[in-house]
Amino acid sequence: MRRTVFVNIFRGEKYYVAECSDLSVITQGKTLDETVENVKEAIALALEDGDAQELGFVEDPVIVITYEVEPVQVT
Repeated sequence: MRRTVFVNIFRGEKYYVAECSDLSVITQGKTLDETVENVKEAIALALEDGDAQELGFVEDPVIVITYEVEPVQVT
């Protein structure tokens, strides 16, 4: 059973976008905090009602979030 769900957050044109390819979850938010809350809720919904075990996850997995930032321009 997998204990970790990996999420990648990046800045879209207007909103922050969170993708979790482990569970086919995609969500967005106006702020990073809102996006994190939205992805936590989306993951919980994807794993509720015993679906976690069917998908190969423990009941309460850890969520690891990676945030992509714009590259630093050195002058």
